[in-house]
Parts: sequence; structure tokens; C-alpha cells
Amino acid sequence: MADCDVVIVGAGPSGLLLACLLAQSSVSVIVFEKGAGRDDRSRAIGIHPPGLAALRTAGIDDAFRAEARVLSGGTVTSRGRMLAELDFEPGHEVLTVPQARTHALLGERLAELAPDAVRTGMRVRDVVPAGATARVLVGRDGREDEISARAVVVADGVHSGIRDKLRVPWHRIPGSADYTMLDVVDAPPDDRARLHLEPDGVVESFPLPGRGRRWVTRERARALRTTTSFAQTVLARTGLDIGDPGDAEPQRFRAGQHRAARLVHGQIVLLGDAAHEISPIGGQGMNLAWIAACRLAVALTERSDRDAALSAYERVSLRAAAVAQRRARFNMAMGAPMPAAARSARDAAVRILARGGTGRRLLGTMTMSGL
Repeated sequence: MADCDVVIVGAGPSGLLLACLLAQSSVSVIVFEKGAGRDDRSRAIGIHPPGLAALRTAGIDDAFRAEARVLSGGTVTSRGRMLAELDFEPGHEVLTVPQARTHALLGERLAELAPDAVRTGMRVRDVVPAGATARVLVGRDGREDEISARAVVVADGVHSGIRDKLRVPWHRIPGSADYTMLDVVDAPPDDRARLHLEPDGVVESFPLPGRGRRWVTRERARALRTTTSFAQTVLARTGLDIGDPGDAEPQRFRAGQHRAARLVHGQIVLLGDAAHEISPIGGQGMNLAWIAACRLAVALTERSDRDAALSAYERVSLRAAAVAQRRARFNMAMGAPMPAAARSARDAAVRILARGGTGRRLLGTMTMSGL
């Protein structure tokens, strides 16, 4: 007899959304999170239409819409010339919400559905398959306890220790680049995403709730920038003043890509960044994880043949991750520094891709349709 139906390791956006979906279906769920404090970093901000649909399934989309900035579309420029201008269709817009608020809203929804589900400061030491169940070894303050579950979902991030213990191969996928980002608190009013394909690398900016805006620059190396040098880089590449960053400091990161060889190991299942790492720009990894969480919730509540349902979850989710990673690789390549001849060919290709039916397909790709 299992102590609960499902244990989720990791209280990030993917783990919390899955917990909400399961609790809605009267599945007993426990979420173990090793952290105990609040994380105010904004990190993933973009919520694409499929991600919003996942939130709607959890009954929380209205709460997100109430706090979000709704983007009307986006532009692509190169050396001051407009290459493309695309408008999101009504009902298919992209929203932006700082990840700290995303985490808070998901946590509040889970507290409504299952008040005692989340247990912080708990480090999962190991997960061991045990026939029709799995044993979870969890420690806190020098003590170690054991709990059994009908299924364990591993959502503990890119550097998943449990995935390593299961010896699941973690394959490097082509596509990586170095970036720096900075959120400003006071920017000119603008509800469009802006991509500047410049000779020294792309500069991207996305509206945030209120008057905020996120700026992201492609780097030639892992640069350590100050707020001043970041603003100077944006100004030199685009001629634009980023506005007032307040107390914010630039954050550098490497957009790398990996994919697990398999997602299901008996009663243990990988989800989110533990299953696949994708370029984080635009919230792609978070949205892909939410889409997968909806599939997984259905599989875990399957009563007739859960093994077949989990196998389908693995197959479809790995295929979706491969598609998303190919798109991310293409996007990173388009924003790389390049010589003049290559830039001219790229700019011409962007103009062609933005036209007519091709432009609508491009817009669908940008908003993560088909995953």
C-alpha cells in the first residue's frame, strides 16, 4: 500500500502545475522542494498560447491574465531597417509574467486544492523502484525518512541528481550561445516584442507588466557586464536607450540544449528541465514543460493501462522537445554575429518568411504552436 498516489520532486513551475492538475482529479500528491526561501528572480517570463491553455486546465488562467502584460505582436529589424512586423491573433497572444509571480500564483492555486501538498526544505536523496510503487528517501535537518508512492515525478531541473542516479543518458543537442539579460523598471510604453538582428549579435526586448521591459543581448563570450556596459552595448548595436534599470543587475547565462534518452523508468517519470533543456529565451522551456505536464496528468490518472499511457507520454513529449530544440537552434543561429554577406542573406530570408501564409506559419512557430 503506497503512502500517496504521486510524489513530485521539485516545486518549480512544471512540478507545481502538475500537482494542481492531479489534485483537481482527487489524486493525493506530495511535492518535495529542497529550497526553503523565496526566489525573486524573474527568469522565464513568456507564456505562450499552449502554456496558457495548460493554465486554463488547472483553473488559473484568469489569475495570470489579471497580472500579465499582453503582447500585441513583434518586430524584427536589422541595422535600423524593418524586416518583419507580425501581429498576434486575438486569443493567441503571448503574455509576460515574472517567474516569481508565476511561482506564487501556482502555489496559491495548489494551496486551494491541496493545502499540505508542498513540503519545503526537503532534499530527496534517492528514488528507488519497488515493483508497482517507488520508494522516496528524503532528508531534512540530518534526519532521513522514507515514503512510498504509486508514481514519482522528477522535476528537479537541468542538473537533476535523480536522473543521474537512474543513469538516464543526457544527450547534448546542437544549439548553444551566451547571453546577458537585464530587466528595466521604467521603459517607454510598448506592447511589442522587438528583435534587433545586428552585426555583433541579436538584441531582444520584451515588455513586462507595468512599465518594465526585459533586454537580452547575444554575447561573443561569457562576458561579465555591469549595468552601464550593458546599456552601452544595447545603445551601440541599436541606438536605443534601455531606460531605468533601478537596482537590477545584468544576469549572464548560457542557452544550452540537452534531452534525456528516456522519460519513464518504471514508476519514475522525468518532467520539465529534468527531461529536456531548451533555450530559455521567451519561456520556451517552461511552456514546453506545462504542455508535457498536461499529458502526464492524463497518463497518471489512467486506470485501465497506465504503462501504455506513460509510454505515450514519453514518446510524444520527446518528439515535442526535439521540435522545440530545432526551432531554438534556428533562432539562435539567426541571432549570431555574422559577416556582411551572411547578414544580407539572412535579412532577405526573414523578409520572405514574414509574408502571407509563410508569415502565419512563422508566427505559429514563434508562439509554440504544434507542440
